[in-house]
Amino acid sequence: MKEDVMPKDFTSAVKDIKLAILQARARAAQLSNVEALKLYFFVGGYISKKTRSAKWGTGAINALSERLQVELPGLRGFSASGIKRMRLFFERWTEDETIRPIALGGLIALETVSANQQIPSAEIRPIALGELDTSQNITAFFSLGFSLHCTILERTKNLDERWYYIYAASKSQWTHETLLAHLRADDYHHIGALPNNFEKTLSPMALATKAVRSFRDEYLLDLVNLDNVDATKDEDIDERVLSKMLVADVEKTIQALGGDDFCFMGREKRLVYSNEEFFIDLLFFHRGLQALIAVELKMGKFRPSYLGQLEFYLSALDELIRKPNENPSIGLILCEKMNKGVVEFAIRDKSKPLGIATYQTLHDIPKPYQTLAPVIEGVRRVLAENASSEQKAPKSTKK
Repeated sequence: MKEDVMPKDFTSAVKDIKLAILQARARAAQLSNVEALKLYFFVGGYISKKTRSAKWGTGAINALSERLQVELPGLRGFSASGIKRMRLFFERWTEDETIRPIALGGLIALETVSANQQIPSAEIRPIALGELDTSQNITAFFSLGFSLHCTILERTKNLDERWYYIYAASKSQWTHETLLAHLRADDYHHIGALPNNFEKTLSPMALATKAVRSFRDEYLLDLVNLDNVDATKDEDIDERVLSKMLVADVEKTIQALGGDDFCFMGREKRLVYSNEEFFIDLLFFHRGLQALIAVELKMGKFRPSYLGQLEFYLSALDELIRKPNENPSIGLILCEKMNKGVVEFAIRDKSKPLGIATYQTLHDIPKPYQTLAPVIEGVRRVLAENASSEQKAPKSTKK
């Protein structure tokens, strides 16, 4: 065989070896994270025992950190605050009397124990490759880095809420910034609480249940600042300004709506039916639900009349755009306020799958917390440009 002639299976060989390399790197990173969490758990338990028993004074942790830096030059993560976070990591995961993480053979595992059972000390030893996938809990737990674990521990109030964010962050591979955004939005208390009629309009029931879990009853659109919008202007103009700001940083909008399952398909999406034009404020495709999602933005309080307009859009989407293998299109109205009793009464006899949620913008967030919100750059410039241009432009047809 000549040197410049590639064998027939060369391409598949490259693909196979590349996959093996990437898998090995991923497993090495996972094992490294396991070892780090195990170490922090062990150190946290050691420090907890020394400091909570009054054997060590308040300055001992600072002195320990300084001495470690001398003994191990370049050591990272073991500042006084870092060591205290390790103590928090250990104590928060051992404070529950029925479900505790126990270091078994170097792994932190969730195990039901009696309230008086002693917690064994962590054992330091190498991790065998087959030990990681022992349960869904362990897989999710060890997929998160220490900083994400500490943020979840510091910002959640109970074990169920803690595990909700661990599973969600693990499943969607959240960055620290994304995790903070979901914690600010308080997903745990808002997902699944959306007023909707999915049970009656989506089949099978598994799809309806999944749809309920895919939406919130309140969205934190903290990348939007409406402070400069003239409240006396036409209502539709304000809504168009809002939609423009949302698509100005569509990646953050998708995260605000619920993550990577939402695929952006267009703003002011044009539909033509019987020679007339209609425009949907925002259109998405949800990969998990395999359905188009029509989002209508409304300033002010929910009105029952909004539902007729959205039902028409869903009918048009199902007939003109939806593919044969996709589920029925779903409508979501985002308004500033709503009376849930009125909403539930208004949607109960509707034939199209509808949900109604409220939203908060930067304007609605208390000023002391506004600095925590990821405000898009140049938003005031966008508002100023729209304020002048929209007054001159003809109003879009919305029916």
